[in-house]
Formats: sequence, structure tokens, C-alpha cells
Amino acid sequence: MLYLIFIIGAMMGSFYGVVGTRLPEERSIVKPGSHCEKCGHVLNWYENVPILSYIFLGGLCSKCKQPIGFIYFLTELLSGTLFALCYKVFGISYDFFIAVIISSLVIIIFVSDSKYMIINDSPLIVSAILIFIIKIMSSDIESALLSILYGLVIFGVAYLLKIFGYIAFKQEALGGGDIKLSFIAGMVLGIKFGILYIVLASFLAFPYAVYITIKNKDNMLPFGPFLVSSLLIVFLNMNYFKDIIDLII
Repeated sequence: MLYLIFIIGAMMGSFYGVVGTRLPEERSIVKPGSHCEKCGHVLNWYENVPILSYIFLGGLCSKCKQPIGFIYFLTELLSGTLFALCYKVFGISYDFFIAVIISSLVIIIFVSDSKYMIINDSPLIVSAILIFIIKIMSSDIESALLSILYGLVIFGVAYLLKIFGYIAFKQEALGGGDIKLSFIAGMVLGIKFGILYIVLASFLAFPYAVYITIKNKDNMLPFGPFLVSSLLIVFLNMNYFKDIIDLII
């Protein structure tokens, strides 16, 4: 089962790579099918096997011999690994499916926000709807509606941080996509863990923020990858973090 879930994750990762690169460019995620971005060669089925095709082709298009984007190999490998990790932690359960949704967002946001500084609305909307449905199935409508309230609270906290960042530093601290992502974090984690998610994301982003400052690069920091990574880390380790929170509060 673990191997099967890894394979499914790798297959989905191939699709998430397409979503993360095409949506910010406002291109269809359905048409055209998988093809070489350099020469337009439509991939045969044996050129489109997750992870393995990239290795066997040596990272090159079989027709024009130009490099295939390494990002697709990474998304397939990372997605398969995350799906397998979710199964290892939760087994087949409602939490497993929520963790898979978050893992999917990890891949998509890493691609889109790192490359284009954009978190598109559609993956967030689909994820929120699916999580709401799972909440209803796993408990009841009241609990599902309560999760929306928690989402709004963490959304509000993130929005206040955006305002504070602009007042303090005269520049945007959080983008609109970051704030909308925080709504999903509140739905999944609740208020206490939702606050922890924001704090942990700041710690994760700090080394990279120092790096771009030292290198005198553009101070624009894609915060989405750190936020969604923090969301997955907290969700996978809620029992561990619960003990820490109980000690502090």
C-alpha cells in the first residue's frame, strides 16, 4: 500500500507541476497535453512515466535533445514522498486525505510562488471545498462550520500582519495568496495551532530572508512555500506540538 500511494503521489505530482507553471501564465492545464516546451514534441506514454522517464531520458527531450525542466522531476519525487509520508503517519483515514490535500498545495505553491510570486485562487478554493466536505464526513455539519470560523480567525490574523508589515516596513509583508492560504490553515488546525503555523513559517523563512539581504537581492520573499510547509509540518505533528502548546499556555 505504501508503494502504491507513492506511485499515485508521483503521478499527481506530474500534474501539480503543470498546474503550478501554467496557471500563473493563464494557460490551460488540460490542453495541450504533456509536451516539450522547447520544440512542442508531444510525449509518448513511455516518455511520461513519473520519475523514471526523466531518468531514462537523461533529462533531455527525445526529439530536440534540449533539457526537460528539472522541476517536473522534483515535483513527482516530492509529491510521491509526501503522499507516502501522509500514509505512514495517518494510515487510510480522514486525516490522511486532508494531509494529501495539503501536500498537493505544497507542490503547487512551491512551483507557482517561487517562480512567479503568485498563489492562484483556484487550488485554494478547491482545497477549501474538499476539506469542508471531509470535515462533514468525519464529524458533522456543526464541526465543519466551526472550522470555517477558525479559518476566518486565522485569515484575520494574517490580514492584520499584512497591515502591520506595511505600516512598519512600508512594503507588503504578506500577499493576498498568503492570507487566503491562512484561511485553509485555520480550517485544518484551529486557532492555537493556526497561530503556531504562522510563527513556525516565520522561523522557516528567516534563513532565506537573511541570505537575500546579504546578497543584496530583491527583498521580495516568496512566503507561500514557507507557510504551506509550516502547515503540513504542524498538521503531521499536532500531537507533538500539542504538548508544547500545553506547556506554554
